[in-house]
Parts: sequence; C-alpha cells; structure tokens
Amino acid sequence: MRRLGTEGWAGLAMLAVTVCVASPALFGVAETSIPRPAWAGVFVLFGAGLLCGAVAASRLRFAGYAIGVAAAWALVVTAEMGLVLILLIVTAAFSVYVVPLWCGLLVVALNTGAVAITYVHQDQAPFELGMTVGFYLLIQLATLFSTTTLVGEQRLRAQLAAAHVELQAASVLLSESARTAERLRISRELHDLIGHQLTALTLQLETARHVDGTTARQHIDNADTVARELLRDVRTTVDRLRTPAPDLEEALNRIGDGIPGLIVTVDVADGVRVSEHVSMALVRATQEVVTNTVRHADAKEIWVEIASDDRFTTFHARDDGLGAADPTPGNGLRGLTERFEELGGTLEVDGSCGFRVTARVPHP
Repeated sequence: MRRLGTEGWAGLAMLAVTVCVASPALFGVAETSIPRPAWAGVFVLFGAGLLCGAVAASRLRFAGYAIGVAAAWALVVTAEMGLVLILLIVTAAFSVYVVPLWCGLLVVALNTGAVAITYVHQDQAPFELGMTVGFYLLIQLATLFSTTTLVGEQRLRAQLAAAHVELQAASVLLSESARTAERLRISRELHDLIGHQLTALTLQLETARHVDGTTARQHIDNADTVARELLRDVRTTVDRLRTPAPDLEEALNRIGDGIPGLIVTVDVADGVRVSEHVSMALVRATQEVVTNTVRHADAKEIWVEIASDDRFTTFHARDDGLGAADPTPGNGLRGLTERFEELGGTLEVDGSCGFRVTARVPHP
C-alpha cells in the first residue's frame, strides 16, 4: 500500500475536522433547511471533493476541490448553526495544496459571500453582520497565509536538501577528478623521466658493445649509474601512486548525509571493485535517486545497495515513499540511463511499491 503525501495527510486531517464540525447536523442535534439525508449527501460530496483534491491527478484535483468548495457553500447556507462555517475555513486552508494563491484569495472572497448570505437570512443587525463577516474573513486570510508559509517552508527545505545532495556528489566527483589529474601528471613524469633515462642506458650499453678495454668499462659504469637512478625514480613514482583507493561506500554515504527527515542507508558488498567511470556513474545514480526522493517521494528512508557477481556490478535503490503507478523518467533519469548504456549496462525504474531504480554494468 502506498503512503499518502503531505497533501494527502492534510486532506485527511481537514476531513476529520469537518466530520466533527458537521456531526450535530448529521445526527439531528442541529436543524437544517433541507432534508437531513440530502444535507448528509452534500456533506459526503464535500468530503469526496476534498479527498479527490488531495490525492488525484492534477486536473481531477482541481475539479474535486471545486466540487468541495461548492458543497461547503451549500452546507453553510442550509445549516442553522454557526459552527459549520468552519468548513469554509477548511476549504480556504486546503486551497494552498491545490491552486495558486490568487485562486485561494478568490475562494476566500466567495466564502465570505456565503457567510454574508447565511447571516442575512438570520436578520442580524448591520453592525453585527459586518462584525461576523469581517471576523470570518480575517480567520480565512490568516489560515490561508499561515498554510502558504508552512508549505513554502516545506518546499524550501526540500530544495535545500536537493542542493545539499548535489553539493555532496560534486565534492565526491571533484575528489575523484583530483586523483585522476594526479595520476595523469605522474604518467607524464614517468614518460618524460624514465623514457629519457632508458634511452641514455641503451646508448651507454650499445657503445660498450663496440669498444674494448678501459673505454668499455667506463660506459658500463655509466650504464650502471643510470640504471640505479632509474630504479630510484621508479620507486619514488610508485610511492606517489600508492594513495588509498576511494572508498565507494564512504563516498556514497557522504551524498546522503545531513538530509533532514530522510535516512539514507548505503550497503556496498564485499569484493565490489569498479573502474573510475563506473564509480562516477554510481555516484551520479545515488545523487539522482536521493534528489528525486527528496523532491517527489515524501519518503522517510532510502536504501542503496551495490553488489557484484561474475558478470555484473548491480546498483539497486528503493525508498518507502509514494511511488508511481506509471513512472515517467525526467531529464535526470534519462541522462542516467544514457550514462549506464554508454558503459554497456542498463537501467530500470519501478514505482509499484515505493520507487525503485536498478542498474547493471557488465565487468570489463
């Protein structure tokens, strides 16, 4: 079973509030101006509209929310109790999850009109009517803007977490790039230094072959000196190359460190040995998966596992988030697929239970 997202839980919480508010009218404690079964039917329509606005696809969400707002007006106008006006406050707050702010403000204005119609029918004095309508207008605005601020903070935290993941991945790749540059520099030194010395050694030995006596001995001594210098330079260069190989598990753990509300567990099996290009692909895969989880999955935990057999190195990532019945890869996943295909591998996604990414790269 897939977990609900933030909007889904908000919809359920608000729906629970509305049930409590409507209970007096539903159970006959408060009077309604239309038959009670009809009022209850409108309330069910209101709840279904909010729930649809919470969990449905984009167009259906708008339609569901619009139905919920219209049903709330009908409930308020036909119920003879002030408590039911809280339904309008609920619709104003929930607008933040479904429509832009200007639409939310329009809903508040229309809701305020429904409040005015309700109290006009009760023959209130103009001053009392103005105070009541103004009170509910201010409550709706306060709820709308506070919910907008809360949702904005949640989105900013998600963006900050995604930026953090990208920064950590860039740091890992930069470290690998620095090691690559150092290896390239050392290879050039080997070519320039050792190549020159080997040439000198060859010339000394070749000359010794064509002369006799003391002269030949001198060339042999020179060749011995060059060989000793060559051995010393080779040892020095090898010592420079003996830097610890990057720990893949440690590098991938760095990508998921410090993300609020998300636990990233990385498990690299013993015996996994990958080339520099495969290592970079695995870093990018982890970055993309964690970023997508932060932005879209509303997950609490993500697991990244890397294993190796006789033929393939396998990358498998899964989260406990929303998933997607028919996942459509974005630019990030498409680019990741191309990266693994360049290495002769494959990448597959599955959103049936959380979100899963599986990639395989053949051994060289």
